[in-house]
Amino acid sequence: MTPILVFDIETVPDVAGIRRLEDLPDSMSDAQVAEHAFAARREKTGADFLPHYLQRVVAISCVFRDRAGLRVRSLGTAEDGEAALIQSFYRVIEKYTPQLVSWNGGGFDLPVLHYRALVHGIGAPRYWDLGEDDRDFKWNNYISRYHSRHTDLMDVLAMYQARANAPLDALAKLCGFPGKLGMDGGQVWTAFRDGRIDEIRSYCETDVVNTYLLYCRFQLMRGAFTANEYADEIVFVRQSLAQEPGPHWVEYLAAFGC
Repeated sequence: MTPILVFDIETVPDVAGIRRLEDLPDSMSDAQVAEHAFAARREKTGADFLPHYLQRVVAISCVFRDRAGLRVRSLGTAEDGEAALIQSFYRVIEKYTPQLVSWNGGGFDLPVLHYRALVHGIGAPRYWDLGEDDRDFKWNNYISRYHSRHTDLMDVLAMYQARANAPLDALAKLCGFPGKLGMDGGQVWTAFRDGRIDEIRSYCETDVVNTYLLYCRFQLMRGAFTANEYADEIVFVRQSLAQEPGPHWVEYLAAFGC
């Protein structure tokens, strides 16, 4: 069984980077610097969503599924800096060469990780291999959009048409899964400023479980799971989550009807 790594990131404005690029005075607070960037973005695009390269990674959460079981973890610790989190992500790929699964990972998570790894000088040779080191990667690698070593579920289900994209929360709930609980991406910056990094990590963890459950549903749809195998895997996910510490899993399983 090829290990499966479902991943999701949470980000906040790269205040230090914005200060450097805009040459802003030290007297401006982080909140003021971010609002300055949001205002400029709203004027340009009508929304305050910052460019990928100005997103700072504060959490990376994963579901890791292999023959040994299913584990849900946020990489590193709540005290780790961005570079350590990103290095941990690529280290997992170097060690296991997993099947990557995401929801909009090709459109957001991976480009952000690329830019931020570049900023920090982080190496990831296995991830970037296009066949130079492993010939199999010429035909199936993590980078090419239509290769399966990374499955961006949102992209695949939308037939690579942005106008057909669906939000993770809505589709998870339509399929009978819990969806988002307690927070959404728009609240991460406020939570981060309030020092609630553990809450952000917990929220990110529930999102990757939603993504894995949808991946299981996708495997059923495409015939990789039989109906019985799918049902067994959903039961296994519930049982695995029941063994995970943290009140967010009690809330999640309650929403799952457990």
